[in-house]
Amino acid sequence: MRTLVTGGAGFLGSHLCERLLNDGHEVICLDNFFSGKRANVRHLIGNRNFEIIRHDIVEPILLEVDRIFHLACPASPVHYQYNPVKTIKTSVMGSINMLGLAKRVHARILLTSTSEVYGDPEQHPQTESYWGHVNPIGVRSCYDEGKRVAECLMMDYHRQNNVDVKIVRIFNTYGPRMAINDGRVVSNFCVAALKGEKLPIYGDGRQTRSFAFVSDIIDAIVRMMNSENGFTGPVNIGNPDEFTILDLAKLAMEFAGGASGIEFHPARPDDPIRRRPDISLARRVLGWEPRTSLREGLAITMDHFRRELELAGG
Repeated sequence: MRTLVTGGAGFLGSHLCERLLNDGHEVICLDNFFSGKRANVRHLIGNRNFEIIRHDIVEPILLEVDRIFHLACPASPVHYQYNPVKTIKTSVMGSINMLGLAKRVHARILLTSTSEVYGDPEQHPQTESYWGHVNPIGVRSCYDEGKRVAECLMMDYHRQNNVDVKIVRIFNTYGPRMAINDGRVVSNFCVAALKGEKLPIYGDGRQTRSFAFVSDIIDAIVRMMNSENGFTGPVNIGNPDEFTILDLAKLAMEFAGGASGIEFHPARPDDPIRRRPDISLARRVLGWEPRTSLREGLAITMDHFRRELELAGG
């Protein structure tokens, strides 16, 4: 297959490009390098089946492809709140452009949506049938509502124009190639622990998350794209094991081997109290479930940040 990966130089996108090349596909990586980095895909540039194009998907692009993995959008609060108008334009206008491309060339398109469509959920764990509890005018809404609109567009193009679509909702993901300044809790904790600094906890630390290792998530995305059962989604992709933020902080300090300690800050606006996916649907239709434990995955991720800090001289 000739595949397009939007956001292909990002954390998730670079791992996906690597997997698709290993599976024998041609890969076009599209990225504007706002949060993605050339370093993430530098090792792929010599591959004759790999092409990288600097482009912002808010603007249309004409390509001939068989499949489109639509990942482009800043995914951490630090990045998506930096320019919230651009964030929602990326989700809305970018999705319109990619769906228009899919319609023109008859390509299958997969959207990586997010657990943020559930907001601060009143249902626990979250199933795909839950419509969410989202603040439409909050500081996170540029991302939350942008992804909700992107899902709407996917289904409307499917119903109106018979575009072949797939939707996955990704829960907290971590692993190598996360940026030092990513701003999400795993990178914040790993970097602070390695520097011997206090780990910042927003709120009381008893809020929960479910952390999935990147290779598990990539496997689920590929399975979803390859599924031929007529299933469009959305489908939850994440780890059903639930941990408090305090649990994660203690584990990060253990792996860093220091005694950096914890520093509490006021809770962030609209930050979900509990977040855990029900992955029954993924198990049933994709035959998928995560295989990497938090201890195993965090040890690998800590090694990644150790190398990144050494390169940065920190």
